[in-house]
Amino acid sequence: MTNSFQISGNLIDILQQKIYPATVTVENGIITDITEDTITHEQYLLPGFVDAHVHVESSMLTPSQFARLAVVHGTVATVSDPHEIANVLGVSGVEYMLENGKTVPFKFCFGAPSCVPATIFETAGAEVTVADVEALLQKPEILYLTEVMNFPGVLQEQPDVMAKIAAAKRIGKPVDGHAPGLRGEDARKYIAAGISTDHECFTAEEALDKLQHGMHILIREGSAARNFDALIPLLHDHPEKIMFCSDDKHPDNLVEGHIDALVRRALALKIDLFKVLRAACVNPVLHYKIPAGLLRIGDTADFIVADHPDTFNIKATYINGQLVAQNGETLIPSVIAPVINNFECAQRSTSDFRITASGMTTKVKVIEALDGQLITNSFIETLPVTDDQLFSSTEKDILKLAVVNRYTPAPAALGFIRNFGFKHGAIASSVAHDSHNIIAVGADDESIALAVNAVIAHKGGVSVAVDGEVKILPLPVAGLMSNLDGYEVAAQYSELDKAAKALGSKLDAPFMTLSFMALLVIPHLKLSDKGLFDGDSFSFTAAVI
Repeated sequence: MTNSFQISGNLIDILQQKIYPATVTVENGIITDITEDTITHEQYLLPGFVDAHVHVESSMLTPSQFARLAVVHGTVATVSDPHEIANVLGVSGVEYMLENGKTVPFKFCFGAPSCVPATIFETAGAEVTVADVEALLQKPEILYLTEVMNFPGVLQEQPDVMAKIAAAKRIGKPVDGHAPGLRGEDARKYIAAGISTDHECFTAEEALDKLQHGMHILIREGSAARNFDALIPLLHDHPEKIMFCSDDKHPDNLVEGHIDALVRRALALKIDLFKVLRAACVNPVLHYKIPAGLLRIGDTADFIVADHPDTFNIKATYINGQLVAQNGETLIPSVIAPVINNFECAQRSTSDFRITASGMTTKVKVIEALDGQLITNSFIETLPVTDDQLFSSTEKDILKLAVVNRYTPAPAALGFIRNFGFKHGAIASSVAHDSHNIIAVGADDESIALAVNAVIAHKGGVSVAVDGEVKILPLPVAGLMSNLDGYEVAAQYSELDKAAKALGSKLDAPFMTLSFMALLVIPHLKLSDKGLFDGDSFSFTAAVI
């Protein structure tokens, strides 16, 4: 049976930089004709949006559920790095994402994880070897090598790092970058190795330095890391080298908006429409060779219908000629996905989170979390010693931070952090980049233990503990994702987010910020399951001086 239809609107031809009234004919998912009309229409047709770098796992949703929410905002494809689940389950985790993604009409562009584990200074659940990467890259649905976070390994030309890059280059698949703060000759050498993108720039100067060496810059606006305001002026002069991405986006934020929100913000800044849409729609498709159409004859029918470029409200989304969202409602059915996991962790006692010390006071190194950034600051503070122990100081906004190995029995790693602002209670999560051990922060040891044990009991989740009671959103798929309906998960997470902020936090996304406090490849001071880590010297450091 032939599935054919026609749709009319003012067609936005991004590549030709013109807008004209047209009728588009679709047959069996392919655009077979575009005929220019003589009348102006009330709606606009344009290629679908693409998130140029996202970890689907960070949405706490399986790929199929992520797609259900994303299409409502006009997203038809994502460049998806599955290294979160790979750190838990290895290649089998990547294969889970591939298979689940195939169950829905959505263009998931998955990559082969390049850095699993991210460093040798933490405990991950699996390793993705050079041989694994080479095998994954042979799969037609694996379109690129994911972010090479080990930029020191590139600069030092470490054999395993260079072998993974070489494997991608041999078959003509792009290599993604991750090099926060890298400038000058080091940036040039990193790029010369064959690395083509970076989503970690947090200043325009850094991004411009990399652009001048030929790199594509991804402007990131996620739930925790927000670089849009700093980088968006670059789009004026470098429209062919800029893309939009979210990197990590929690489910409640995904319900509110996606790449469409960045398009509206850019247009509100009076940036040229075609430059904005080139970044949002075209550049990722061309760079990664995504099998998504660009609204041309012969392309797959992946496009969106919007009310007007001034507002860009998404009226409908089509993928392969199938209507997948209309008037703010997803048309992709919700299907419960199977569960896979790697979680071996016994319940913890309050004593596991004690830090002993001597004297009346002692100095400690403190992580300073920064709202909207993945980088942290580091400073030294003096804390009182009570009964030979160090406790959180809510008066100074210095709280205890803990990371618990979820793969094998080990003592909890402990440290201190500022800017979470809790006056009481604690939160915990099994989403802790990149190895995804259990991470917790709290105002007292009892609440930390309660929050951590709730996560352990459910073999993954995010929790809030206060006054002896605990709430949790279980994440049974690898301890990272729920397998339930995406909108239900978003509602549950929103309630937990409110509960965390009710503890006193002023952070915009306390759980997302917490998840990055174990990310050792981002400076300056972080905490892994093995101890406090100095990202500048790339070595462990003492928490108590």
